[in-house]
Amino acid sequence: MSHVGSPLWQPSAERIAASQLRAFTDQAERASGRRFDDYAALHHWSVECPETFWLLVWSFCDVVAAQRGTTVLLDSDCMPGARWFPDARLNFAENLLRRRDAAPALVFRSETGLRREISFADLYAMVSRVAAALRSLGVVPGDRIAGYLPNVPEAVIAMLAAAALGAIWSSCSPDFGARSVTERFGSIDPKVLFAADGYFYAGKVFGCLETVRELTRVLPTLRHTVIVPYAEEGAARCALPEASSFEEFIAGHAAADLSFEQFGFDHPLYVLYSSGTTGPPKGIVHSAGGTLLQHLKEHRLHVNLAATDRLFYFTTCGWMMWNWLVSGLASGATLVLYDGSPLHPHAGTLFDLAERERVTVFGTSAKFLASVAKAGVEPVRGHRLEALHTLLSTGSPLPPEGFEYVYAKVKSDVLLASISGGTDIISCFVLGNPTLPVWRGEIQCAGLGMKVEVVNDAGEPVVGTPGELVCSAPFPSMPLGFWNDPYGNRYRASYFERFPGRWHHGDRAEQTGHGGFIIHGRSDAVLNPGGVRIGTAEIYRQVEQLDEIVESVAIGQQWENDIRVVLFIKLRPGMVADDALLHRIRQVIRENATPRHVPARIIQVADIPRTRNGKISELAVREVVHGRPVKNADALENPEAIEHFRHCPELAV
Repeated sequence: MSHVGSPLWQPSAERIAASQLRAFTDQAERASGRRFDDYAALHHWSVECPETFWLLVWSFCDVVAAQRGTTVLLDSDCMPGARWFPDARLNFAENLLRRRDAAPALVFRSETGLRREISFADLYAMVSRVAAALRSLGVVPGDRIAGYLPNVPEAVIAMLAAAALGAIWSSCSPDFGARSVTERFGSIDPKVLFAADGYFYAGKVFGCLETVRELTRVLPTLRHTVIVPYAEEGAARCALPEASSFEEFIAGHAAADLSFEQFGFDHPLYVLYSSGTTGPPKGIVHSAGGTLLQHLKEHRLHVNLAATDRLFYFTTCGWMMWNWLVSGLASGATLVLYDGSPLHPHAGTLFDLAERERVTVFGTSAKFLASVAKAGVEPVRGHRLEALHTLLSTGSPLPPEGFEYVYAKVKSDVLLASISGGTDIISCFVLGNPTLPVWRGEIQCAGLGMKVEVVNDAGEPVVGTPGELVCSAPFPSMPLGFWNDPYGNRYRASYFERFPGRWHHGDRAEQTGHGGFIIHGRSDAVLNPGGVRIGTAEIYRQVEQLDEIVESVAIGQQWENDIRVVLFIKLRPGMVADDALLHRIRQVIRENATPRHVPARIIQVADIPRTRNGKISELAVREVVHGRPVKNADALENPEAIEHFRHCPELAV
């Protein structure tokens, strides 16, 4: 992509000089005996000299550990198979609980108006009580602790207590149905379940206790269930066997100093799950050391997160961004938690939150930014956001119009960092940089220590043309593997089969001439009409500029021994896809993309299926259009939406 004119944002010389990345660069120059004149030079060193780089990250970020050891990396030529800091002994929770003063550690707000604040000292005390209660149940290192919770403080507390004991934490958000939760938790045999009695969304209350009762019935390894009263304060425990309220659970355990047992760098910390829309969700196991070191690097160097910051990310406990958010405690930052609809009671709700809580780092999704832009929200006019210095966006590619909206309507002097990685690595491959300019439609850079490349089908690196995103060297947050995959066969098949020796992420991406990246969408969503590869994001980018369109999904339909592009559109209430609108859609796509991007069919539907992380499920639509069963439809937020695609008469002509 070539750039005309100026970047949308350029950091001031003062901001660059004061950044932690600048301080780190100075230390890197002393450690390496080299001079790094720009970020590209620093990044090149970080991937060519990984042992020196990650050792410096460890010391710069003050990792708390009983020992680090002298070896940084074993079997560096094995991917997978490399081992990081094999002699280290540390505790993940100890690193997140290092600050213990009276400043707020957690600020929680619900869409109902409820606000809670927990200091660092009180957080430490609460974690110590929950850890003692878990230990009294016989929880030992390696046991699994499950959370079926909204984004409430108890989720953070329970996770830290589990990690303090060396147990493995795994969570789902309460909007997951019984089958979806059972598929996930049933595979890991949890010993203890933390669950809420319900949650709020868009002005409605949803009960969870029936699902919890079902979980206690089908999870034979459960020894105890802890009910967090939230939707109904003081709710009874629903006559659940072996259950107690959160307060009852910790009642017999006084706050005390935690004795943090030290574990290896690759001790398992989390089990996260793949989306489950193409098969049973895979349990992805992440290490304590890899998660900690990678998150510290991203927070401190790429976000410039400090103890004075207030970090907010709109997320649920079923998305990896919750894990990423919670790690902000390791930098001493205050976490701002929110539960509820981001658009209730009005589209500016999260910006109200940012103003009231003086949020400095605001994280959200590209979908949210598109929604508030279409709703006409202009925070630059109605909100005081002087504290805000960084805005993060992920979940799907942020189109160029999203960049323009932020700088025109949200705040002109802010680092807009579109970031991309995934549950698979619990972190980012490409992300923001407080010392670089922001260009329209472009992610700023590859992460330090991440040997990210875009390659063609032959595996050759390419610049300026779309290809496959790969990582060509090991990195600490590579998963330990999949749960119940003892020989690693499924793990290797998922990431290393197509390009042996490289991590193949499944994103279609493009590297720009000055080191930035554009994500064109998932590779498995690439369309091939007439053999020409088209990323669906390229179509969405044009279509969703039109005010009439709420959402869209494009698929390739098998047709007359070829593939034709079909676009489904969801319109604003009361609107109809008449000939005039269909003409405008085709015209916008043709003029701003290419004639090959123009769909052969454009069909209006009432709704479009989404995963529970809010991503459009192209695969579900493609399967039902071709008369194939949609695997794990229960993993969708709105599985009933797939019926709109089952017998479309327009698809037969």
